[in-house]
Amino acid sequence: MRDAVGSFVGWPSDLIFPDAETPTRPTHKVGKGISRRIESVASQKEVPGRKLKSAAKDIPTTSGTKSQIMMRLEKMVDESDIMHGAIRSIDFDEGVFGAAHFEIIAKEDMQQLFEHSELGIAVIHTYIWYMYVTLMRGTELCNRFNFIAASRINATLITKNPTSVKNDLVDRFMAADDNTTPSLYFLPFNSGNGGHWVLVAMDLSRLIVYYLDSLSGDWSKYPNMKKTVDAAIIKFRSKKNYRNRKDITWVRVQCPQQNNSVDCGYFVLRFMRDIIALNRIDIPKMYFEEYKSYSRAHLDEIKDELCQFIVDQRII
Repeated sequence: MRDAVGSFVGWPSDLIFPDAETPTRPTHKVGKGISRRIESVASQKEVPGRKLKSAAKDIPTTSGTKSQIMMRLEKMVDESDIMHGAIRSIDFDEGVFGAAHFEIIAKEDMQQLFEHSELGIAVIHTYIWYMYVTLMRGTELCNRFNFIAASRINATLITKNPTSVKNDLVDRFMAADDNTTPSLYFLPFNSGNGGHWVLVAMDLSRLIVYYLDSLSGDWSKYPNMKKTVDAAIIKFRSKKNYRNRKDITWVRVQCPQQNNSVDCGYFVLRFMRDIIALNRIDIPKMYFEEYKSYSRAHLDEIKDELCQFIVDQRII
């Protein structure tokens, strides 16, 4: 299973919907219960925005051990039809990615959390949804931070059809009401085939792109990604009749570094979480004084927040 995390594979035709993402996990066997679909609680009822730190306040987290909320969710999964091949199809708020979006959750996604293994797109996207619902929705933060679906902009798709990916990125930029004031577009970027996660944060008004990588190196590792992002920004500004006052500046942020081969996805989620919680559009080149490094407890907090959210939203 680990080798398949983050890969891009086919999906049964009866589970493909127009303008929806392709699930990035091994193809499931279509059978009894496989088509079960639920509507998220959040899509039915507005939940006022609140601070992420408050959301995590009552979540007991002990580094290296499973919290009570994780053990509760694990028990729920064990007793559900997900263990027998069923899936959950969850409708996201349109505000999350600027358009209608649904996500498929299966057993492998839950196991990534429970086993602290490499994260796939479904978990990345669901935590983004959590941040949107918990911190941003109904607040001015929606005008300051935007998310781009990793299923539409990634190394695999850029290799296959860079023009289509560029246009998808332009469409995401166009979906926002105002791009003349400073704001950030978060792109969790995957190198493809279950590879490495990095965070690309774009400020369209100041023509700055921040690059956060929990391993050494910079954007030169992904030249096609940089070329596509630059081309999309230029095309967007042309469509909006904005003057390109200067060249696009890329900044490699000296962010916290991982010390193993599995934590890149957790670091990307933590980067976004902390930038939003601090309400900072300008990311310091040496990162934030509050978060010079991440301990295992910082990553466990991400998992516990997501476990609590999954329970609260009645996803299982």
